[in-house]
Amino acid sequence: MRNEPLDTRGVRRLLVRSTNWIGDAVMTTPAVSAIRANFPSARISMLVKPWVAPIFAHSPHVDQILMYDDRGRHAGTFGKVRLARELRRRHFDAAILLQNAVEAAIIAFMAGIGVRIGFDTDGRRLLLTHPVHRGADVLKIHQTGYYLEMLRGAGLAIGTHDLELKVGENARRQACKRLEALGLRDGRAVVGINPSATFGPTKQWFPERFAQLADRVRAAFDAHVVLFGGPGDRGLGQRIASGMKRPPVDLCGRTTLGEAMALIQACDLFVTNDSGLMHVAAALDVPLVAIFGSTNPVATGPSSRRSRVVQSPVDCAPCLKPHCPLGHMDCMRNITVGDVFGAVREML
Repeated sequence: MRNEPLDTRGVRRLLVRSTNWIGDAVMTTPAVSAIRANFPSARISMLVKPWVAPIFAHSPHVDQILMYDDRGRHAGTFGKVRLARELRRRHFDAAILLQNAVEAAIIAFMAGIGVRIGFDTDGRRLLLTHPVHRGADVLKIHQTGYYLEMLRGAGLAIGTHDLELKVGENARRQACKRLEALGLRDGRAVVGINPSATFGPTKQWFPERFAQLADRVRAAFDAHVVLFGGPGDRGLGQRIASGMKRPPVDLCGRTTLGEAMALIQACDLFVTNDSGLMHVAAALDVPLVAIFGSTNPVATGPSSRRSRVVQSPVDCAPCLKPHCPLGHMDCMRNITVGDVFGAVREML
C-alpha cells in the first residue's frame, strides 16, 4: 500500500464505481462533476448496477457506462471474477470508489487498476493505494458533501454541492406525449405523489393519508394527481387510488426510471417520502414536499432550495432503523394530513 500524492495528469482511463441506490447515486452527482474537473482529459467510465444507469445516461461528465449485472452474468463469486477480467482488459489507470463496500475495492484490485481511491471503510484500507480516512465528522454532513470529502481527502479539488441530473430529449418527448394522452396537458397543475420508499416501513407515510392528501390537493387547487412508484408498488398505488374520491393517474410500476424522471420534471409539485425519487425531483429542481420519519434530513434530505421537509419532533427520531423498535412508529403517525397539506399549500 502507498499513499503518494495523486498525479492526475497521468490518468487517461478512469473508472468510477457508482453507489448502488438511486438516491445515493443522485447525491454523488456533485462528486462526479468534480471528478471531471480534476480529470478533464481522461475517459471516464462509470460502473453501475443496471437500475442506476439512467442517473448517468446523459451526464456530460461520463463518457461510458459499464453495467455491473450482479443478478446475471456477474452474479456470485465467479461473476465477480468475470467482471474483474472484463475491467482488466480495459486497462484503467485509476479507480475512484464512491461505493463504500469492500467488494468494490476487491474488484478494482483484481482488475489490476494501479491507483485505487476510496474511503477506508469496511476493512478495505489495504486494498486501496490512496485510502481516505472517514472520520466521525463526515458522517454528520449531507451525503453530497460526504462524497466530496472523499475526493478532498485524496488531494482532489472539489466544487459545489449542486445536484446535476439530465433527462434525455427522447424521454422528455415521450413524457409530453404520455401526459397529453392522459389528459394532463390542459393547463391545470400536476402534482406527483410518491408513496413508496425502500429500506423499510419507517420511511413510508400511511397510504390512507396519501389518499386523503391527494383529495384535499385536488379540491383546493383543481390539480391533477399522478402516483409514482416502482414495479413492486402496484398494490400500493391501487390501495391509494381506491381510497380516493376520484381515481388519480396511477403510474406505479408502469414506468422505467428514465420515463419517471421525465414525468417528474413535468410536475408542478412532488410530494414524497425520503426516497430515490425525492432526490431525482430535487436534482431536477422540481418543487417538492418530503416526509421524513426514521431517517435524518440533515444527512439525506432534499438538496434543493425549492423543498420543504415535514417531520414529527419525537425523541427517538432519527433512529435510522427500517422497523420501529418501539412498535408504534410515532415519527410517521404524528405527521397529519394537515401538516403535509400545509407544506403543499405553501409550495403551490
